[in-house]
Amino acid sequence: MEIILSQAANGLVLGFIYVLIAVGLSITFGMLGIVNFAHGAFFALGAYFAYELKMRFGWPAVVFAPLLVAAIGIVVEIVVIRRLYGKDPLVSLVITFALALLIEAIIRFVWGADGKPLAPPEFLSGFVELGPIFMTQYRVAVLGFTILALVALWAFMNFTPYGRILKAGSRDPEMVDMLGINLPHVLTGVFGLGCGLAALAGVLAGPLWTVSPSMAANAIMPAFVIVAIGGLGSFAGALVAGLAVGVVMSLTIQFWPQASTASMYALMLLVLLLRPRGLLGTRWERFE
Repeated sequence: MEIILSQAANGLVLGFIYVLIAVGLSITFGMLGIVNFAHGAFFALGAYFAYELKMRFGWPAVVFAPLLVAAIGIVVEIVVIRRLYGKDPLVSLVITFALALLIEAIIRFVWGADGKPLAPPEFLSGFVELGPIFMTQYRVAVLGFTILALVALWAFMNFTPYGRILKAGSRDPEMVDMLGINLPHVLTGVFGLGCGLAALAGVLAGPLWTVSPSMAANAIMPAFVIVAIGGLGSFAGALVAGLAVGVVMSLTIQFWPQASTASMYALMLLVLLLRPRGLLGTRWERFE
């Protein structure tokens, strides 16, 4: 029982990291209608920026990594993504897949193909024992920080004018445009926000995973699975699905490591058989 509880707690940490990735992907897809296969590459880029900033300036400078990736995402939206709006989703899938390969090639060129160690801050290098649950201090810190980040994102989306514009635009972008709001600027901000969330997840995952080019592939598929399980555009759905995927994968790693990756696909199949729109998905007129 102690092993199960500890693995479930570690699964919650993994799940919250997946939620950060999936929420950014869901926002981008819901608002822009773009299947962003490069989302995992921005996740990896966030981890590499964190590694570089930590090596040059120390851990405090790592806070700028998501901002730098968000800025790169804004440039990418202006130069590339903006030309994909209204086109066949297959086109955006192919273009963003090529973009993911390009970013991964740049990462390999700049930092090499070998993994980079990113140790947690020294003040978070110990362990915490909560009854039968045994975790590292860094995992507890990641758990608390991701919860705060998601609460801040929820408050931003629901209680700020820009957040309300994002929610309205994801449902009916034409109406937002008719109200005199500069929709292209909104779409650019949405893509930058999604990339920044992916990069934040990469920063937090860096000390838990090896910082390597393969991080992109290890992040993108769970993100798509979580969006499918939770339901397109559902913040709460992404949260529930991400935690479920994290816990299921962690428990499977403990008792049946060979099936750890297959477990999330099995969970997705089960959910979609019972609810084709996902756990908390609703009908989206824009895509139906």
